[in-house]
Order: sequence, then C-alpha cells, then structure tokens
Amino acid sequence: MIRKQLLKSAGVGLPVLILLLALVGFGASSPLFADSHGSTTEGVQALENIQSSFRAVAQKVIPTVVEIEVVDVVKRPVVTNPFEFFFGPQGQNGEPKEQEFKQYGLGSGVIVRRDGDKVYVLTNNHVVGEAEEISVKLSDQRQFDAKLVGTDARKDLALVVFETRDPVPVAALGNSNDLQVGDWVLAIGNPLGFSSTITSGIVSALARHSMPGSDMAGFTDYIQTDAAINQGNSGGALVNIQGEVVGINTWIASPSGGNVGLGFAIPINDAKKDIEDLLNKGKVEYGWLGAYIGNLPQGLAPEMKLDGKSGAFVSNIYRGSPADKAGIKPGDYITALNGTPVADANQLLQLVGNLSPGERARFELIREGSPLTLTARIAARDENSEIAKQANRVWPGLYLTDINDDIRKNLELPASKGGVVVAAVEQGSASGVAGLRQGDVIESINGRNVKNVADFYSLMNAKKNTELNFRIFRQGVELVVGLVT
Repeated sequence: MIRKQLLKSAGVGLPVLILLLALVGFGASSPLFADSHGSTTEGVQALENIQSSFRAVAQKVIPTVVEIEVVDVVKRPVVTNPFEFFFGPQGQNGEPKEQEFKQYGLGSGVIVRRDGDKVYVLTNNHVVGEAEEISVKLSDQRQFDAKLVGTDARKDLALVVFETRDPVPVAALGNSNDLQVGDWVLAIGNPLGFSSTITSGIVSALARHSMPGSDMAGFTDYIQTDAAINQGNSGGALVNIQGEVVGINTWIASPSGGNVGLGFAIPINDAKKDIEDLLNKGKVEYGWLGAYIGNLPQGLAPEMKLDGKSGAFVSNIYRGSPADKAGIKPGDYITALNGTPVADANQLLQLVGNLSPGERARFELIREGSPLTLTARIAARDENSEIAKQANRVWPGLYLTDINDDIRKNLELPASKGGVVVAAVEQGSASGVAGLRQGDVIESINGRNVKNVADFYSLMNAKKNTELNFRIFRQGVELVVGLVT
C-alpha cells in the first residue's frame, strides 16, 4: 500500500531474458547464432514456450486482481491563533481545536469468491483496516463501492465485498504447501499506482518469520520472492506458473522503501481459513492451548537431554486451560503437533492458532528426557475469557536460568550457593503473589536441593506434591516461600 509506506520492502525480479538465455545455454556456438537466416531454432522455441506460459498466466490472473482505493478520516489539531503554537490553546475551555481531513490510500486485492451478486476480495488488513470508504477497480476499469467484511490483524488479512450482476472472474487458489525454493512465481498488483502490473521471479525462500519488533504479522510465515514488489502491491497476488494464487503480497524489506529483491507474501493456505471464518462467522477464530511457549533458553539443552532436538519449550501454563487438562506441564518440550514436527516456538504458535476450537490435537513432547504423547481439546483464543484474564491462573509464573559466573558476580553469591535464578516473574501469578522476585536463588524444593533448571521442573512436577516449599536466597537472607500446587 502506498499510504504510510506500509509495505516494508521490495523484490527485484531477475531479468527474464538473461535468465532464460542461461537456462537454454545460449552462447557463441548456439544454433540461434549459427542460423544466418533467422529461422526458428530449438532455443528460440524454448523461449517462446516460456513466453507463452507467462502470457497465459497474465491473461488468466490479471482480471482477478483489483485496485483498492481507500479513504481514511483523520483528525488533526488546528492552530488559529499564532500564540497557540507557543503557549497552547487559548480558547474558553483550553481544549485544542480539531479538524477532520481525508487521507487517501491505494493497494491491491484478489477476487477469491462469488456468492450471487456478492463478490469477495482478499487483501491486507493494513490496506483497508481503518478505512472509512473503500472502492474496488477491476482491470477493465469497472469500479464499485465496497464494504469491509472483516479483518485479521494477526495475519494482516482482510476481506471486502462489492455487489454486481455482471460477470466477474474469480481467482484460482493453489496449494502453497507445494511450493519449493526455486519455483517460478509472478506478482500481480498496482505498485506505485501503476495498475495491473505483473513481474516475474522465483521463490527465494520459504517459512520466513516476522522480525522481532517489526510491524509484520506474527501468526503466519512468509514466502520470500525476488519478483519485483513495490508500494501499492500490498494485497496483490503471488501466483505459480499454472496461474494459481499461492500467496498474498504483503511487505518488502528495503532501506529506502523501494524494490531491492526482498518481497514477502502470506501463503494462501494460511489465508484460506480466514476466508471461511470471515464469511461464516464474521471473525477469525484462533485455537488456544493455554501454555506459555518459548524457545529453549541457551545452554539448557544438554541438562534437559534435548541436544539436537527441535521444538518449543513450555515455561508456564494456565490452570484450567486445554494444556492443563491434557497434562502438559511446565518444563515440557513439544516436538510435534498432529504429526507435524515443530521447528521452534513461532511455528507451534502458528500451528495451534490454525486449529479450530473444539478440535482434538495430539502433542508429542519430551519430559525429563523421555518421549510422551498427550491429547488436548483446543479452545478458542479469547483475551477476554475468564481464564486468560486471571493472572493468578498462570502456573508457576516463573522464568528461570542456571547460575553462571556472571550471574554469581552480579548477585554477589557465595561460591557455596547453588540452585537456579529467577530471571522474571509473571505479575499476578501464583509465584508473584507469593512474593518471589527477579534475582531470587531457589536452592531447594521441599527439602531437596535444586541443581539446575531441569532439576527444578522435575522436583516441582513430582506427582506426590500438593504443596511446594521453596527455600530461597535473597540479598544475603535465607527465606522459605510456600505454594499450593
């Protein structure tokens, strides 16, 4: 989208002719150069076949990609008295005066469904999410007023609808799971306002994740492509050479805001559930496990017998959540969900989020070095649910680390002191209410010495425990803190 430079980067497609010349092996000895009469050669025929394929894709897909124009109404303070610039509002009530302004934006979208006179267009949330007015222009210049059906900020997707009795082409949705690095793809959209622009490139990488602290949506991974993408391509189609939509162009990585060969698209398989949820429920429902998931803290793999294992670490759970009811415990390491290997915490978050509420899911995990399989009935993610709102349901509410030389020095711990250090405490959790603090050293649980983080979880999760007595060392003082399990 052009407005606010919300597209973060751009991809540069390799010049098609140069790449194809390399593919067919053109050189000084090529039959093309050897034929002085310019008759069709094998190499030229190969180029023409690929060119025909690109033409067919363009003819099929361009009519299904639309230009989306939006109008936002924003309020800005208005200074009418020059003294207000320096000394603030001078009016009777001292309140700043405001005036409404219209802000125009431009993006792209893909026609994905038709139901009677209603035509549905998939685009990015950042294109239409705050718009007061939405209009859709087809490649043949027909223009329609549109309305927002719903949005999904977690994936940066939105669905809009317009009505017409006239024929309108609908895009064919492909299977983004079939994509491989090196596959040809074409990007279609309205970069910088140039409507119905198509560029070519390849799949540069798969399963790219959002950058920490960025505006990228985190509940999806991304297809990376070098097909040229620029501002205004947001919401447009990324298609394979069969003309099937395999992604929704979403953002670009660029220091200047222009095309540098790093374009990213949301896989269409991640968008299909959004389309169905928005049409049938008016909102997108995400699955919720009720566990605090993260990547294994550095250096803990050996002691937890997880060397060489990929997965996601469970640090805390919500009492009464699907995770708790299934028997998942803090300290568990989830390695697969419904047979799909888990690479890291980010992937597990996406896998769980894409499950339907009420669905039973099979979790493979490692506990104290031994494999275990548990089944959980997934709930709906709802930040306003009773469980999610009650911080005291978080168990145990601790983040831990082993003692190393730097920690021992910073906390001024005697050499005789062992145990684990509390790196953070969830505010309002059982541990927080009990008074545990960052920097506390947990030396023992119920009279048994804690050697390391793995030992802590083993002692805490022992079946016979109904109460936990933590012996801690804090600023030179020995304390005992009790928790009911």
